Amino acid sequence: MSDRRVKYTKNALKESLIALLGKKSIDRISIKEICEEADINRSTFYKHYADQYDLLRQIELEVLTNIKAHLSEYNFKEYEPESLQIMERIFEYVVENAKLCKVILGEHGDAAFQKEIMMLVQERSMEEWQGNNELDDETKEYSLLFGLNGGIGLVQKWLRADLQTPAKEIAQLIISLTYRGLSGFKR
Repeated sequence: MSDRRVKYTKNALKESLIALLGKKSIDRISIKEICEEADINRSTFYKHYADQYDLLRQIELEVLTNIKAHLSEYNFKEYEPESLQIMERIFEYVVENAKLCKVILGEHGDAAFQKEIMMLVQERSMEEWQGNNELDDETKEYSLLFGLNGGIGLVQKWLRADLQTPAKEIAQLIISLTYRGLSGFKR
């Protein structure tokens, strides 16, 4: 099979899975459904992927690679926390790839992958907090895990609201809630 045809086939299968994930979770999607949606036979599917989970993981790895590339193109400003800038860039990527991200980061998406995305920010946040001697390491880690899981919930709400709030505002909200909690907001 020529490279062009392989590319077309893989893309059709990815699009098919994404369309199906918009309706139901991966554990309720069969290979047969993916192939019917893509108009590709099952033997062709198995030439490229072991199962629907393998296909999903390949899509997720592609997104992760693209996000990392998106981040590497950015020159971080010294006057803003790096974790905020990273999160904003990730959310800009989400906006630019809304159709795909609404599915893989939404309610039918893989929770482990969603955490993996947010971990890109958490790792940088931990580095920023290393100089903060007011909190012990365990408290810092609990705070960041709280922010990680709360951030995922906030992102899912943002996706359901069709990304109406600008990426920077969502990033600032998550960082503020993680670092200062509700008391960081003035009434």
